[in-house]
Amino acid sequence: MPRPRVARRKPPPPPPAQNLLTAYQAAFHEWEAVTGYSARTIEQQRFAIGRFIQWCGERGLARPQDITRPILERYQRAIYHHRKRNGQPLGASSQLNMLLPLQAWFKWLTRQNHLLYNPAADLDLPRKPKTLPKGLLTIAEIESVLGQADPATHEGIRARAILETLYSTGIRRMEVVGLKLHEVDTERGALMVRLGKGAKDRLLPIGARACAWVNKYRDEVRPLLAIGHDDQTLFLDDDGKAFEPGRLGDLVKRHLQAAGIHQPGACHLFRHACATHMLENGADIRFIQVMLGHEKLTTTQIYAQVSIAKLKEIHDATHPAKLNRQKSAEI
Repeated sequence: MPRPRVARRKPPPPPPAQNLLTAYQAAFHEWEAVTGYSARTIEQQRFAIGRFIQWCGERGLARPQDITRPILERYQRAIYHHRKRNGQPLGASSQLNMLLPLQAWFKWLTRQNHLLYNPAADLDLPRKPKTLPKGLLTIAEIESVLGQADPATHEGIRARAILETLYSTGIRRMEVVGLKLHEVDTERGALMVRLGKGAKDRLLPIGARACAWVNKYRDEVRPLLAIGHDDQTLFLDDDGKAFEPGRLGDLVKRHLQAAGIHQPGACHLFRHACATHMLENGADIRFIQVMLGHEKLTTTQIYAQVSIAKLKEIHDATHPAKLNRQKSAEI
């Protein structure tokens, strides 16, 4: 009598091949941390490299040796043709943010002898357009925004101190949220930015009006917010903690909108205004470079192009049409 046939179990699918690129990425970020790269830089690079590894995994590329220059050029084209949710392409800056970390990674892979040659060494990157800063606020508009903070409330005092600090020093949003109590010397009118962009410290002046509002916030409001463990952060949110960058941006945006200003940028608008207004009042471009923490003077010179007041003075004094009008008036 024949035995009944027993259905054989299907063998389990083989485990997916490990993508070695992920291990090399982890080693790269560990090297960056050991050699002093900032946590924010590492996180930005982690996102860009991780996106590339995912793209490689979908195409069966799992080892550094699998990546060639044609592969990278193919990925670059994919980024160029990518569309955001609103249907718009990625700008040149966004494309560079996705490609520059790959150049740094493959440079490290080559130096560590994981690759014989660097496939990203001669990659032709998109050119970043030299656009002028958007949303240049006038002095009157800045004063209007500052006036939206209600000095009769604790929230208003805190907001005014933050806005005055942004406008007086031109520091970045990330630098504001990281300020400690001892880093703002209101008696000397000095502010210390610790480990700003590029992991560099810089000592800046802060105006008397900003110091007065910082003192008022520090003496009257901050003690009410500093509950529990106090890490000496200067500006605290409603929970007694350091502001998240997004929450600080929302605070500034609310005051801009209350003043009828709906331009994007929030905190960066005050940075632009600080640089432009000081240039228009005669500040040297190299002083502005130090204030803003720019490594290259060419970055700061963009503000010289939008400082229209001095250009108007020269235009009125030298343009032939102006001279002709003066002669006509004399006749």
